[in-house]
Amino acid sequence: MASEPNQVSSLPLPPVQYINQYTDENIRRGRAPRPPPLIHDTYSMFGNSFNADDTIIRPLESQGIKRLYPLHFDRRRELRKLNHSLLVNFLDLLDLLVQCPESPRRGEKVEDLSLLFIHIHHLLNEFRPHQARETLRVMMELQKRQRTETALRFQKHLDKVMEILRQALQMLPDTTDLDSNLIVPTEAFENMDCSNQDDSANEACSGLDRLMCDIIDAL
Repeated sequence: MASEPNQVSSLPLPPVQYINQYTDENIRRGRAPRPPPLIHDTYSMFGNSFNADDTIIRPLESQGIKRLYPLHFDRRRELRKLNHSLLVNFLDLLDLLVQCPESPRRGEKVEDLSLLFIHIHHLLNEFRPHQARETLRVMMELQKRQRTETALRFQKHLDKVMEILRQALQMLPDTTDLDSNLIVPTEAFENMDCSNQDDSANEACSGLDRLMCDIIDAL
C-alpha cells in the first residue's frame, strides 16, 4: 500500500495551535517552535514565486504579462480607458455566446477580459502606497486633535482649580489680630523674682496656671 503524500499548507498554523506549543514544559526542554528563518533569496506564497529583493508592487513585465499602457501615463485616464474596454469586450463576449457559442473567439475574449482585470488590479495596487500615507496622515491628525482637546480640558480644569484656591484665600480671615493674641507675655517671666524660686511647688504652679489662663482668655 503506497503511503499517502504529506500535504503541506502554505499558510501558518492557527494562532491558538501555535501558542499552545509554547508551554513552560516545552520551553524548559527546548521543544518550543523556533522563529522562522530570514528569507534571503526566493520564497513561495499562494503558489507564486517571489524574490526577496523585489519591490512591493512588481511590474507587469516581471510577471510575464503584456503591458497595455505606456510607461508614463495618467492613472485615472488609463483606468477609465480600461473600464470602457472591459465593458466593450464583455458585450462582445455576450454577442458571441448568443450568435455562435462554439466560436474559438470566445476563449480569446475571456483572455482579453482576464488581461483587462489584471491591469485594473495592478493600477489600483499602485495607489496602495499613497493610500497608506494618507491613512497614516489621517491617524496622526486624529491623535493630534485628541491630544489638543485633552490639553485644553486639562487647562480648563487647572484654571478652575486656581480660581477656587484664589477665592478660598480671599475668604480666609485676617491673621494679624490672631497672631497678636497668640503672643505670650514674657514680661511676667522676666519680672518674676528669682529669689522666689525656692518657694513651695504649689505657689509656682499657681503662677503658671494664672499665666495659661490669661493666654486662653486672650484667645
